[in-house]
Amino acid sequence: MNIVLLGAPGAGKGTQAAKLVEAYDIAHISTGDLLRAAVKAQTRLGLEAKSYMDAGELVPDSLVIGLVKERLQEPDTEKGFILDGFPRNSTQAVTLDAELSGLGREIDAAIAVIVNPEVIVNRLASRRVCRSCGYIGSAADASCPICAGEMYQRDDDRPETVRNRLDVYEKATAPLIDYYRGGELLVEVDGDRPVDEVFASIKAALA
Repeated sequence: MNIVLLGAPGAGKGTQAAKLVEAYDIAHISTGDLLRAAVKAQTRLGLEAKSYMDAGELVPDSLVIGLVKERLQEPDTEKGFILDGFPRNSTQAVTLDAELSGLGREIDAAIAVIVNPEVIVNRLASRRVCRSCGYIGSAADASCPICAGEMYQRDDDRPETVRNRLDVYEKATAPLIDYYRGGELLVEVDGDRPVDEVFASIKAALA
Protein backbone atom coordinates (compact mmCIF):
# COMPACT_ATOMS: atom_id res chain seq x y z
CA MET A 1 0.00 0.00 0.00
CA ASN A 2 1.44 3.34 -1.10
CA ILE A 3 0.14 6.36 0.81
CA VAL A 4 0.59 10.12 0.72
CA LEU A 5 -0.11 11.73 4.12
CA LEU A 6 -1.32 15.33 4.07
CA GLY A 7 -2.06 17.72 6.91
CA ALA A 8 -1.19 21.14 8.25
CA PRO A 9 1.63 21.66 10.78
CA GLY A 10 0.32 20.41 14.12
CA ALA A 11 -2.44 18.25 12.61
CA GLY A 12 -0.91 15.09 14.04
CA LYS A 13 0.57 13.61 10.85
CA GLY A 14 3.69 12.29 12.57
CA THR A 15 1.66 10.35 15.13
CA GLN A 16 -0.60 8.84 12.47
CA ALA A 17 2.38 8.04 10.22
CA ALA A 18 3.98 6.03 13.04
CA LYS A 19 0.78 4.08 13.61
CA LEU A 20 0.40 3.36 9.88
CA VAL A 21 3.98 2.09 9.65
CA GLU A 22 3.39 -0.24 12.60
CA ALA A 23 0.01 -1.50 11.39
CA TYR A 24 0.91 -2.10 7.74
CA ASP A 25 4.67 -2.77 7.99
CA ILE A 26 5.44 -0.17 5.32
CA ALA A 27 8.34 2.26 4.94
CA HIS A 28 8.03 5.79 6.38
CA ILE A 29 9.57 8.30 3.99
CA SER A 30 10.03 11.79 5.43
CA THR A 31 11.65 14.29 3.07
CA GLY A 32 13.11 16.17 6.04
CA ASP A 33 14.83 13.00 7.24
CA LEU A 34 16.00 12.21 3.70
CA LEU A 35 17.59 15.65 3.30
CA ARG A 36 19.36 15.49 6.66
CA ALA A 37 20.65 11.96 5.98
CA ALA A 38 21.89 12.87 2.47
CA VAL A 39 23.70 15.95 3.79
CA LYS A 40 25.29 13.94 6.62
CA ALA A 41 26.40 11.19 4.20
CA GLN A 42 27.71 13.83 1.78
CA THR A 43 26.06 12.18 -1.22
CA ARG A 44 25.95 14.08 -4.52
CA LEU A 45 22.33 15.11 -3.97
CA GLY A 46 23.06 15.84 -0.31
CA LEU A 47 25.92 18.21 -1.17
CA GLU A 48 23.73 19.98 -3.73
CA ALA A 49 20.91 20.32 -1.21
CA LYS A 50 23.30 21.61 1.48
CA SER A 51 24.33 24.54 -0.73
CA TYR A 52 20.71 25.72 -0.84
CA MET A 53 20.06 25.01 2.84
CA ASP A 54 23.20 26.90 3.91
CA ALA A 55 22.01 29.89 1.87
CA GLY A 56 18.61 29.75 3.57
CA GLU A 57 16.87 28.90 0.31
CA LEU A 58 14.28 26.23 -0.46
CA VAL A 59 15.73 23.02 -1.87
CA PRO A 60 14.54 22.76 -5.51
CA ASP A 61 11.82 20.26 -6.39
CA SER A 62 14.20 18.37 -8.68
CA LEU A 63 16.59 17.60 -5.81
CA VAL A 64 13.86 16.54 -3.41
CA ILE A 65 12.27 14.33 -6.07
CA GLY A 66 15.69 12.82 -6.80
CA LEU A 67 16.10 11.88 -3.13
CA VAL A 68 12.57 10.42 -2.95
CA LYS A 69 13.15 8.43 -6.16
CA GLU A 70 16.37 6.95 -4.74
CA ARG A 71 14.61 6.06 -1.49
CA LEU A 72 11.73 4.37 -3.33
CA GLN A 73 14.17 1.96 -4.94
CA GLU A 74 15.33 0.56 -1.58
CA PRO A 75 14.07 -2.97 -0.68
CA ASP A 76 12.03 -1.95 2.37
CA THR A 77 9.60 0.02 0.17
CA GLU A 78 8.52 -3.06 -1.78
CA LYS A 79 5.70 -3.78 0.70
CA GLY A 80 4.56 -0.18 0.42
CA PHE A 81 5.40 3.26 1.76
CA ILE A 82 3.97 6.35 3.36
CA LEU A 83 5.17 9.73 2.11
CA ASP A 84 5.22 12.34 4.88
CA GLY A 85 5.95 15.95 3.88
CA PHE A 86 5.94 15.26 0.15
CA PRO A 87 4.49 16.21 -2.24
CA ARG A 88 3.90 19.77 -1.04
CA ASN A 89 2.20 21.09 -4.16
CA SER A 90 0.42 19.80 -7.27
CA THR A 91 3.54 20.22 -9.44
CA GLN A 92 5.46 17.85 -7.17
CA ALA A 93 2.48 15.45 -7.19
CA VAL A 94 2.44 15.26 -11.00
CA THR A 95 6.20 14.62 -11.09
CA LEU A 96 5.89 12.01 -8.35
CA ASP A 97 3.22 10.14 -10.32
CA ALA A 98 5.44 10.15 -13.41
CA GLU A 99 8.44 8.82 -11.46
CA LEU A 100 6.34 6.13 -9.76
CA SER A 101 4.91 5.08 -13.12
CA GLY A 102 8.47 4.58 -14.35
CA LEU A 103 9.02 2.23 -11.40
CA GLY A 104 5.76 0.38 -12.11
CA ARG A 105 4.06 1.77 -9.00
CA GLU A 106 1.31 4.21 -8.07
CA ILE A 107 -0.26 6.03 -5.13
CA ASP A 108 -3.16 4.08 -3.59
CA ALA A 109 -4.52 6.81 -1.31
CA ALA A 110 -3.89 10.38 -0.21
CA ILE A 111 -4.98 10.81 3.41
CA ALA A 112 -5.67 14.38 4.52
CA VAL A 113 -5.84 14.88 8.30
CA ILE A 114 -8.17 17.88 8.67
CA VAL A 115 -8.07 20.00 11.84
CA ASN A 116 -9.65 23.42 12.45
CA PRO A 117 -6.89 26.06 12.17
CA GLU A 118 -7.71 27.64 15.54
CA VAL A 119 -7.46 24.23 17.21
CA ILE A 120 -3.96 23.87 15.72
CA VAL A 121 -2.99 27.37 16.87
CA ASN A 122 -4.09 26.57 20.42
CA ARG A 123 -2.45 23.12 20.30
CA LEU A 124 0.94 24.39 19.14
CA ALA A 125 0.87 27.58 21.21
CA SER A 126 0.53 25.46 24.35
CA ARG A 127 3.45 23.20 23.38
CA ARG A 128 6.64 23.43 25.44
CA VAL A 129 10.00 21.73 24.86
CA CYS A 130 12.70 20.82 27.38
CA ARG A 131 15.99 22.64 26.74
CA SER A 132 17.96 19.72 28.16
CA CYS A 133 16.45 16.49 26.80
CA GLY A 134 14.02 17.66 24.10
CA TYR A 135 10.91 16.25 25.84
CA ILE A 136 7.75 17.73 24.31
CA GLY A 137 5.11 18.72 26.83
CA SER A 138 2.60 21.51 27.42
CA ALA A 139 2.26 24.81 29.20
CA ALA A 140 1.06 22.82 32.22
CA ASP A 141 4.61 21.47 32.69
CA ALA A 142 6.43 23.84 35.06
CA SER A 143 9.58 21.77 34.49
CA CYS A 144 10.49 18.70 32.47
CA PRO A 145 8.94 15.55 34.02
CA ILE A 146 11.83 13.51 32.59
CA CYS A 147 14.94 15.43 33.64
CA ALA A 148 13.56 18.47 35.55
CA GLY A 149 15.03 20.75 32.85
CA GLU A 150 13.66 24.13 31.78
CA MET A 151 10.60 24.05 29.50
CA TYR A 152 10.40 26.74 26.80
CA GLN A 153 8.23 27.75 23.84
CA ARG A 154 9.87 27.49 20.42
CA ASP A 155 9.61 30.60 18.25
CA ASP A 156 7.70 28.73 15.54
CA ASP A 157 5.07 27.69 18.11
CA ARG A 158 4.05 31.28 18.89
CA PRO A 159 0.43 31.99 17.78
CA GLU A 160 1.32 34.63 15.16
CA THR A 161 3.98 32.36 13.64
CA VAL A 162 1.66 29.34 13.62
CA ARG A 163 -1.04 31.33 11.79
CA ASN A 164 1.49 32.39 9.17
CA ARG A 165 2.66 28.79 8.70
CA LEU A 166 -0.96 27.68 8.30
CA ASP A 167 -1.61 30.38 5.68
CA VAL A 168 1.45 29.27 3.69
CA TYR A 169 0.37 25.64 3.96
CA GLU A 170 -3.19 26.40 2.85
CA LYS A 171 -2.10 28.33 -0.24
CA ALA A 172 0.35 25.65 -1.34
CA THR A 173 -1.75 22.63 -0.47
CA ALA A 174 -5.28 23.54 -1.56
CA PRO A 175 -4.47 22.72 -5.24
CA LEU A 176 -2.79 19.49 -4.06
CA ILE A 177 -5.97 18.43 -2.22
CA ASP A 178 -7.94 19.11 -5.41
CA TYR A 179 -5.41 17.11 -7.45
CA TYR A 180 -5.88 13.97 -5.37
CA ARG A 181 -9.64 14.50 -5.09
CA GLY A 182 -9.78 14.66 -8.88
CA GLY A 183 -7.94 11.35 -9.08
CA GLU A 184 -10.42 9.84 -6.59
CA LEU A 185 -7.56 9.08 -4.20
CA LEU A 186 -8.35 11.62 -1.47
CA VAL A 187 -9.47 10.45 1.96
CA GLU A 188 -10.34 13.28 4.37
CA VAL A 189 -10.26 12.42 8.07
CA ASP A 190 -11.36 14.58 11.00
CA GLY A 191 -8.15 14.99 13.00
CA ASP A 192 -9.76 16.92 15.86
CA ARG A 193 -10.40 13.75 17.88
CA PRO A 194 -8.40 11.37 20.09
CA VAL A 195 -5.44 9.78 18.26
CA ASP A 196 -6.90 6.25 18.26
CA GLU A 197 -10.24 7.45 16.85
CA VAL A 198 -8.45 9.26 14.01
CA PHE A 199 -6.42 6.15 13.25
CA ALA A 200 -9.54 3.94 13.29
CA SER A 201 -11.09 6.22 10.66
CA ILE A 202 -7.96 6.02 8.51
CA LYS A 203 -7.89 2.22 8.71
CA ALA A 204 -11.58 2.02 7.82
CA ALA A 205 -11.04 4.25 4.80
CA LEU A 206 -8.05 2.21 3.61
CA ALA A 207 -9.99 -1.04 3.97
